[in-house]
Amino acid sequence: MSNDTASTRSKPAWSALAPKLAELTDEVLFSDIWERPTLSTRDRSLVTCAALVALGKTEQMSFHFPRALENGVSLEELIEAITHLAFYAGWPNAVSAISRLQELIAAGTMKE
Repeated sequence: MSNDTASTRSKPAWSALAPKLAELTDEVLFSDIWERPTLSTRDRSLVTCAALVALGKTEQMSFHFPRALENGVSLEELIEAITHLAFYAGWPNAVSAISRLQELIAAGTMKE
């Protein structure tokens, strides 16, 4: 992911309200952390999606699930990770994640 792509994609609606948080998101999270070479962007996406599922953070899944596909995680792998996490992060978190994934597929945000 290039810095230009990161900056463009991470401008949420709240960036005017919290400009420093938006700046940190762009400059630290997406331009530094996501660009570190030890993990591939694919692996970072899979870890990020797993953390979101485990924490029940469904709102952020709308951004990170499609991004995971862009970064090389297959839809089947994402579904399998969510299924696996049901046993470690809780059934309700996994079901909520699958529901969000289904919504994203229905909206055309992700390819089935």
